[in-house]
Amino acid sequence: MQYANNPIEADHSRLKHRLRSMRGLRTEKTAQIVIAGHAFMQNLRRGHYELAIDIPPARRVAAAFAELAKAI
Repeated sequence: MQYANNPIEADHSRLKHRLRSMRGLRTEKTAQIVIAGHAFMQNLRRGHYELAIDIPPARRVAAAFAELAKAI
């Protein structure tokens, strides 16, 4: 049971790598935008939206953005 946090830590690691290049979050607004974008991308990958649900997870994000671009 000691490895129950691994999916959470792996997700957190991706966010940390993204923030490292930005040298942290300077304002609360920036933090909210980055966190919302991160949550949106994770939800796309996991298939929580009805976008590209028939595509394998590895290609789902690109296909979802293609579908969104067509809709706009």
